[in-house]
Amino acid sequence: MQEWIDVVRQQMPHLNKPQAVVLALWSFGMVLARSCGLTSVTHTIAKLTEQKEDTVRQRLREWNRDGPDKCGKKRLELEVSTCFVPLLRWILRWWDPQERRMVLAMDATTLGDRYVALVISVVYRACAIPIAWKVFAFDRQSAWKPEWLVLFETFREVIPHDWTVLVLADRGLYANWLFGAIRALGWHPFLRINANGKYCRQGSSQFLPLSQLVQHHGDTWSGTVTCFKANPVRATLLVCWAEPYTDPWLILTDLPTDQAAIVWYSLRAWIECGFRHIKRGGWQWHQTRMTDPARASRHWLAIAVATLWVVSVGGEVDPSLPASTLDPLPPDRPQPHAHSHPRLLSCFRLGIFAILIALIQHRPLPLGSFRPRYGPFD
Repeated sequence: MQEWIDVVRQQMPHLNKPQAVVLALWSFGMVLARSCGLTSVTHTIAKLTEQKEDTVRQRLREWNRDGPDKCGKKRLELEVSTCFVPLLRWILRWWDPQERRMVLAMDATTLGDRYVALVISVVYRACAIPIAWKVFAFDRQSAWKPEWLVLFETFREVIPHDWTVLVLADRGLYANWLFGAIRALGWHPFLRINANGKYCRQGSSQFLPLSQLVQHHGDTWSGTVTCFKANPVRATLLVCWAEPYTDPWLILTDLPTDQAAIVWYSLRAWIECGFRHIKRGGWQWHQTRMTDPARASRHWLAIAVATLWVVSVGGEVDPSLPASTLDPLPPDRPQPHAHSHPRLLSCFRLGIFAILIALIQHRPLPLGSFRPRYGPFD
């Protein structure tokens, strides 16, 4: 476990030693317990370190509390937003230096009628690693626009300018201000829009219904357009209606048509996989009894670190998919091939198993990295 503590301290240098150590304990305990619950993590860490459970419980509980609620005058409150950039830089350090592309997805998730979380994640091998979030009480939500803008602005100048960064979002989140905010960072919006608006083709002044672009399954279209008559935005529009979807995809991006493939939008679903891993399919966050959004946000930091660890390790175990899964697009734009060997276990679960097996066999702790391998996409 000391090895993991050293890694967390190295990758989160802005935290003081007690904060980094407890963050490492939380994330390490989650992996072993396969739960983010305080009782499960406490029991696991106490048995592993041969400490009293009450001592470990108090230490873990104090980490989530606000500054005034902590025991001791010198205990500092953890400001979660200061950890977002270090999280992304952690991923960048472990990213294959030859792969200069990254895909982010943004979405909101709920926990019953208790919480709403706005989340930006790095999507990787059918998983998602949260790198920024805002947790609201369900009945006390504020406007989402300023919160999204703050989250995105956090990452200005973090990713090198020569990288290609896509940001994917579902149609319920589209807004012109979001399209502009993503572009202002030097990234590329890849945003789904509703079909109830209008568009104008390049060289024309006539606005036509978006719903008329494709009429049947199998239809596709792409072109440079002015979208929306009331609040126009000039962009590339990609349209596809594929089986078995009941509605076509309409994707708005700033990439030219010969540099974008609508199939990339399918990666957005990986953030949904990430939410399942955080809840019932992994860390069991849906069982939390926390009622304070600030404490829940700090708890998400430990969840994010644990997720980063297991997904990076799992990706090394199963390197069959590229990290970004962006199909290189030569002039003839071939369609991506299907994977010949479907994954039977997610990278998330493979990572947990690899870590547990290494501990059982008394082998060095696997720390993981993000290594793409394109295979049929080359």
